Amino acid sequence: MSEAGWQQLQFETDDGHVEALEDWLFEQGAVAVTLEDNADEPLLEPGPGETPMWQKVRLSALFDEGVDLTPVLDSVPSGWVTATAGAPVHVPDQDWERAWMDNFHPMQMGSRLWICPSWLAPPEPDAVNVLLDPGLAFGTGTHPTTAMCLTALDRLITPDMTVVDYGCGTGILAIAGLKLGARCALGVDNDPQALTASHQNAERNGISPSRFTVVAPDSAEVSEWEGAADCVVANILAGPLSELAPRLLALLKPEGHLLLAGLLADQADALIERYQPHIRLSVMSQVEEWVLLEGRLAT
Repeated sequence: MSEAGWQQLQFETDDGHVEALEDWLFEQGAVAVTLEDNADEPLLEPGPGETPMWQKVRLSALFDEGVDLTPVLDSVPSGWVTATAGAPVHVPDQDWERAWMDNFHPMQMGSRLWICPSWLAPPEPDAVNVLLDPGLAFGTGTHPTTAMCLTALDRLITPDMTVVDYGCGTGILAIAGLKLGARCALGVDNDPQALTASHQNAERNGISPSRFTVVAPDSAEVSEWEGAADCVVANILAGPLSELAPRLLALLKPEGHLLLAGLLADQADALIERYQPHIRLSVMSQVEEWVLLEGRLAT
């Protein structure tokens, strides 16, 4: 008797053929299709109304065991793929949600802060523990950009500070700032799922709505925070960080701290130049190819 599971076919394609290839595979009987970056291309935060896609994509399709996939391999449109799939690979059946949960462990960020899955007891009950359930939003602390921001917040936040998390995703950075002692925080994101996740994670951590406001970028409440933030953190991408420079700077108090992440090391110089002469940014940390820029607004 064969082991329970699925047959998997993998294809390499480009962004212009992903949708057609995905639809075609479902027509051939695929029960699931997943997409992965095939060129180490960062893709963290879409713009309003965008459905972003990597330029080079690895597409994996699952089929029921016992299905003859030879006709699928023989008839896949050659113009839609840049590399054809090899023989089907057996994928054991499992509880996929449980497998993901088992791989998300408590993580220490700096000297005070821990990021803990909401379904596990914190390993250091007396530490500053942020309980997190990512849902469908970006930001668990496992990505280098998020980890660098959390470590910086652990170092910077003192009681009664005010924090803006621009591109808040799960709300992890704002919630961490609040639990580290900040008086209040603003979370901004253009993804409705991120706003929902931020609200839920704030409630999970005992953060009242009066301390944590979560809004879309076009909300009037964003303007009300101009000149009010002791710390602005934005973990997005280099392009949006450049476009948002006037808004992020406007949110800062004099001598306020600015943390920018989501950019690669070779993008740092251009972004540093973009923010001058208003603020002098420098690379404060680097993990793999990712860097964190930090600076303090002049008085």
